[in-house]
Amino acid sequence: MSADVSSASSVVRTALRFGVGAGIVCSLWLVGLLLTGNDPFGPKRLMVIFLPPLAVIGSQWMLRRSSRPGGSGLKRTLAVGLLTAVVAATTSAVGTYGVAQLAGPEQLEKSKAAMLTIAAGSRADFLRQPNGKEQYDRTIEGLKSINAQGLATDDFTKKLLFGLLLSLPGGIFLRK
Repeated sequence: MSADVSSASSVVRTALRFGVGAGIVCSLWLVGLLLTGNDPFGPKRLMVIFLPPLAVIGSQWMLRRSSRPGGSGLKRTLAVGLLTAVVAATTSAVGTYGVAQLAGPEQLEKSKAAMLTIAAGSRADFLRQPNGKEQYDRTIEGLKSINAQGLATDDFTKKLLFGLLLSLPGGIFLRK
């Protein structure tokens, strides 16, 4: 019984360590963009989208390394990967919401205007696709309604998706 408790606590500890660390780095990136006068909600914010998947693989590798000689097993490796992805995405989304609140409505309006300009520039590309006009109109309406909660939700969704995509193959390859 104590081996199972120790096993579960090592999964949780490892996932928290890597997930919170990745989420904090993602949030600090946004703060850095804001402090340097860059748009923290523009395309540059996506430069850290690879961190949660790296944290997932790192946590699975660390669990494997600390579980020698028997190996960590598929269930534990998948669990640490999934938990790391959820924690990293949640921490990053909370940080994104905090930065959006810190930046204020003026920065959100500037970011919204920049995104609308980018979308307007790609209008011709939208119109070449089937149902492109409707898709373009939905994109414009979505951009017009951007707020702090929407940015945090978008950040959470993207980072969780990318983290989960790598947790399965990482769990399979790093199980032993």
